[in-house]
Amino acid sequence: MKPRIAIPEPTSANPEYNQRSLPQYINAVAAEGGEAAVIPAAASPHEIAKLITSCQGVLLPGSPADVDPQKFGAERHPKTAAADAGRDNLDELLLQDAHNLHKPILGICYGLQSLNVWRTGTLLQHIEGTGINHSAGRSVEFAHDLRVAPASKLAAALGTDHLRVNSSHHQSADRPGDGLRIVAQCPEDGIIEALEGIAPDHFVLAVQWHPERSYGSDAPSRAIFREFISSARNWKPREVSESVG
Repeated sequence: MKPRIAIPEPTSANPEYNQRSLPQYINAVAAEGGEAAVIPAAASPHEIAKLITSCQGVLLPGSPADVDPQKFGAERHPKTAAADAGRDNLDELLLQDAHNLHKPILGICYGLQSLNVWRTGTLLQHIEGTGINHSAGRSVEFAHDLRVAPASKLAAALGTDHLRVNSSHHQSADRPGDGLRIVAQCPEDGIIEALEGIAPDHFVLAVQWHPERSYGSDAPSRAIFREFISSARNWKPREVSESVG
């Protein structure tokens, strides 16, 4: 049976963005043997709960929104985009379910930021003055280098501690959240590019670039989805142990 992957609609306010970006996530999941279950931003709590129950993994995609800085105790930067309450609600429900049941989690771009804040981490609200164009966008195949922590699960999956990545973001993780650690940075400016969970029995990976865009032409991008879908395929519900008084 194909593992089902819950993917929230990237935005509740821009259908055109969803139509353009969602197919790349869906296709990458399918290419590795998974089945995407897209959750509409307008879904009711009952509908969301029903969909979540049928899924073995969670993929948090990119978004044109920014996480509300009030969620991590910061004043809004002038360059911070409007928050998307509908998307935030979906992410929080999906993350809670995945955390409780140890379902695999893959966060991409905004998904990294959403995960980090949910885990009580903080964000750098606007990257500037570093000499690296992190907002290069879709037209630039490889925007900058990446250094991966050699002892990380990410490095093991990629088979390397150095690669080049695309880049379409103006924010990044600042302080990692509870249970997360930094596993990749841009060597030129130190911007955090990937986080992973520290629990050995729970696949949690979040990357700041867009491996779904380069899936067809880039082996490291395929490796990320391969590890994620493999973890979802092997996921089993956690056994709840009862303490004996």
